[in-house]
Amino acid sequence: MSKQSFGGSPGSSVPAVKGSGEPGPRKPEGRGGRKMTRRQFLARGAGAVVGAGLLAGGYAWQGEPNWLEITRKELPLKELPSAFAGTRLVQFSDVHLGFNKDARDLARLVKHIKEEKPDLICFTGDIVDSYAEDLTDSVPVLAELEAPLGKYAILGNHDYKNTELLTRLLTEAGFRVLRNESYLIKQGGAVMAVAGLDDMLHGQPDPEAAIKGIPDGTFTVLLMHEPDYAEVAEAYPFHLQLSGHSHGGQIRLPLIGAPFTPYGSQKYIDGLYYTGNRAMPVYVNRGFGETLMPLRFLCRPELTVLTLRRG
Repeated sequence: MSKQSFGGSPGSSVPAVKGSGEPGPRKPEGRGGRKMTRRQFLARGAGAVVGAGLLAGGYAWQGEPNWLEITRKELPLKELPSAFAGTRLVQFSDVHLGFNKDARDLARLVKHIKEEKPDLICFTGDIVDSYAEDLTDSVPVLAELEAPLGKYAILGNHDYKNTELLTRLLTEAGFRVLRNESYLIKQGGAVMAVAGLDDMLHGQPDPEAAIKGIPDGTFTVLLMHEPDYAEVAEAYPFHLQLSGHSHGGQIRLPLIGAPFTPYGSQKYIDGLYYTGNRAMPVYVNRGFGETLMPLRFLCRPELTVLTLRRG
């Protein structure tokens, strides 16, 4: 609302109030002196709201989904063998190819991953949004990724329409797909394991099968799409769980946070947590892509770089 103007033009005069020697009050002059009507006030207010909505909507649609955040953390792990101290583990998740992301978007992500010089790469599910065929064009892009300790992947709840084809395509891209199984990594005379479980919603996770063949006392990283499964996983000899699924809520509101998160990610939503009974660390990546809506708000897509330390 514009302020009323109480100043006249230079050199103007105002008649004195009758019966007094003092000048009377000036009358408002010009456009700035007109009072705003209620209709004008409401119209301007509505215009401001619509304008803000359009700006926020444009940002949530075209801005934030393309604004990657790289989260770098040093993670102390007391069971980590000395030979693996300093390992750079890069995690990405929830690409959802075929919805709001394609091979060109994934190429941008791959470029950032390569710049981090990872020792170990872990993908925690939902490479496609619906159809395994949507991964085909991205196989050469993912194949560019290199890590001396290997590339590992699991399936998410969106990956179950054609798991055979999807597993084959990920394998062609150089990833070892873990479905209730594990792989031993040897370095400097020490061993660590990477274990992966089937999806909690559309698969049949079997921790007992996953740890079969892992020697007792071996430091083990668990890949599990739904982070809330940590309540089950902490009863097994896993030392770190990496998950996705939540998208961090995808839409977050000031002072409120995420008004909605999917089943399987209602306790562990975004970032680093520790389970209640055994204090097993759980890291939840917000994902790279989107689903249901091509929007993100106050919840940028994420690439996670964890430097593993003994501590």
